[in-house]
Amino acid sequence: MTEPDSARTGQWAPANTAFARIRRGDRIFIGTACGEPHYLVNALVDYVTANPDAFYDTEIFHAWTLTPPRYIEPRYHGNFRANALFIGNNDRAAVNRGFADYTPVLLSQVPELFQRRLLPLDVALIQVSPPDPHGFLSLGVSVDITRQAVASARLVIAQVNARMPRVHGDSFVHLEDVDYLVGHDEPILEYAPQAPDAIAQRIGEYVARIVEDGDTLQVGYGNIPSAILANLRNKRHLGLHTELLTDSAVELLRTGVIDNTRKSLDRGKTVASFCMGTQASYAFLHDNPAMAFRPIDYTNNPLVIARQERMVAINRALSIDLTGQATAESMTGEIFCNGIGGLVDFMRGAMLAPKGKAILTLPSTTEDETASRIVPFLDKGIGVTLNRGDIHYVVTEYGIAYLQGKNIRERAMELIAIAHPKFQPWLIEEAKKANLIYRDQLFIPGKRGEYPADLETYRVTRGGLEILLRPIKISDEPLFKELAHALSDQSLYFRFFSSRTDFPHEFLQRLVVIDYTQKMAILATRQDQGQEVLLGVGRYYVDKQTHSAELYLVVRDDCQKQGIGREILAYLTDLARKRGLLSFSAEILLENQPALILLRHFFEGQGFTVRKTIESGVVNFEFKLRESHHG
Repeated sequence: MTEPDSARTGQWAPANTAFARIRRGDRIFIGTACGEPHYLVNALVDYVTANPDAFYDTEIFHAWTLTPPRYIEPRYHGNFRANALFIGNNDRAAVNRGFADYTPVLLSQVPELFQRRLLPLDVALIQVSPPDPHGFLSLGVSVDITRQAVASARLVIAQVNARMPRVHGDSFVHLEDVDYLVGHDEPILEYAPQAPDAIAQRIGEYVARIVEDGDTLQVGYGNIPSAILANLRNKRHLGLHTELLTDSAVELLRTGVIDNTRKSLDRGKTVASFCMGTQASYAFLHDNPAMAFRPIDYTNNPLVIARQERMVAINRALSIDLTGQATAESMTGEIFCNGIGGLVDFMRGAMLAPKGKAILTLPSTTEDETASRIVPFLDKGIGVTLNRGDIHYVVTEYGIAYLQGKNIRERAMELIAIAHPKFQPWLIEEAKKANLIYRDQLFIPGKRGEYPADLETYRVTRGGLEILLRPIKISDEPLFKELAHALSDQSLYFRFFSSRTDFPHEFLQRLVVIDYTQKMAILATRQDQGQEVLLGVGRYYVDKQTHSAELYLVVRDDCQKQGIGREILAYLTDLARKRGLLSFSAEILLENQPALILLRHFFEGQGFTVRKTIESGVVNFEFKLRESHHG
């Protein structure tokens, strides 16, 4: 820690009086994001404009700037050199053109770097609320790395702003911690992401399937996190332990969806480090005892995060390769797009937490749809922000891929299945060339093989079991193999009319890679400790000449008599009727009484005409789908 020139008194003074204490070569810290002392920063640049020789070669550290920083302009290159700890829209061009520096760092480590003088600070420009009767000022919406900057800097200059909320937690500094107080009231900077588009909304819906009642969340910023939080409105007793608090999270706090009652750490408190929102959120924070803003080395410490049971970290990447390496920093090796931020801190902390979940989200393509964000391999020079062991789930607008515990072939197929359909053929071919997947892997390009995500639906069986009914997809081969080996020999005989017990890739892939215009296979699944478990499957094959279909159905032995088969059958029947199919046919062994009873009772109960014949121990059914007495 650098000792101040003299004892701090927290004296009120004009900005220029304080700036006169800045020396050439000083390292200057500026408060983060919406906590940036906007007036003070502009006054500093104005001071140098009026006094060009006041000081030279100062280095300005900022984690995030929401306004175009004037100190990066070429005319001030002799006075200031910016050093970004996180890259945003307003300094990205300067960094990539060599006019500013970038320091890759985990945000959780920044306070220690300040303290140990590995990133030495001489001056801190901060923004605070007015002092209370005890002489305490609140750092308000920006505690994060600002608190340690105050402790580390030789000279602390604070803009005192009556519009800065007084936030509870570790946000308070005393008048004696500050050298100069510069009074200036102005609106706190605001951040409002773009409204979620259809892609963000779809990603939000998928992520909401993963989040459970009682989970504690960390969510990033942008339109995808906004959509995710909006889709959690029906959840209950969520907690929040995050670096960043946004308007969307505040809305869930207002409505009681987030109540922090189930947290194992800091129960009853919303823990955050800084806020990027609007004035309404700042008003909500003001003097609210349910808030606890803590320094970034607490909120982002993976060891702290790992103590939070059922911690769910939800973050965004720019790209991920088929092996599970992801980058949040750049799309090409030559360009720096973002920083590391808190992504790694929270994803690894959530991976270590009891029943924790690490969820990575990304649109399947770039904004103009000219490039896939799921790629065979990350390009040379791209920073690998998350390695192959850092992620549980990957979510795009095309679905959810679960990577934990999956081998390279399985995770490659999982990721291809949630890629944009127009890039799937390319990914399949590149994966084959690299021996990531089977060389003979089947794939049906175009609409015939495009996964119909709109057919996914939740149902509750007569036995009270909630299941997901969804079409089969190309990555389901391992899931289907598990089902096959979970079936009894008798169930296998009833399904395949043979005593086969082997299920090689060549056989299984013909069951999971289907032409959706001519076949349909509906799986009944449910989650078990984060893993999707296949309970049963029903399928039909269309006969073009008769416009009818052959029907098959199987349910795990230990899941029978719970209504699963009936739900699959009902859904397949709905799909077939919507397609205009005239009838179903099915061949059932006479000794398979459960299936015979299910089929007869279901179709007769629905009012369909049922015809059957028996030949050589096999019952041949025909169900007229266009002749239901129920319409």
